[in-house]
Amino acid sequence: MASIQRIAPCLWFDHQAEEAAKYYTGIFKNSRIVAISRYGEAGYEIHRRPAGSVMTVAFELEGQPFTALNGGPLFRFNEAISLQVYCDSQDEVDYYWERLTVGGDPKAQQCGWLKDRYGMSWQVVPRVIAEMIKQSGERADRVMTALLQMKKLDIATLKRAYER
Repeated sequence: MASIQRIAPCLWFDHQAEEAAKYYTGIFKNSRIVAISRYGEAGYEIHRRPAGSVMTVAFELEGQPFTALNGGPLFRFNEAISLQVYCDSQDEVDYYWERLTVGGDPKAQQCGWLKDRYGMSWQVVPRVIAEMIKQSGERADRVMTALLQMKKLDIATLKRAYER
């Protein structure tokens, strides 16, 4: 019997769970759709979804399990939670930023955060930042000052601020 991850995010969509799961698995390598469950006749008076329509999509991004739920328009994503994508290079930052921002909210982009076409907040972060700001002081302050002026993070600019 397959083991289920103890803790996994469940992302609530109006009706785009399958579309979003396909979109996300198309961006991240080592990703896949695991299973799709559908609404049945039972509970129609509560969920109001046609029998046979997609209820949940189990999927994995880089081995991390997620569930996408078509639960209706009652709840929406907001910035109180975001998914972080740690990147080893500027090419990776550019790759994820370019794909996740397509159709998203350009006003919701700052300091590596973005909002995708479904309203999900992501933070595309170079791993090197953690080392640059781990100890307070003049170097960390310069990095934070540079970072706060950016939308998509630029590793070379952050390194110059750190090394100045």
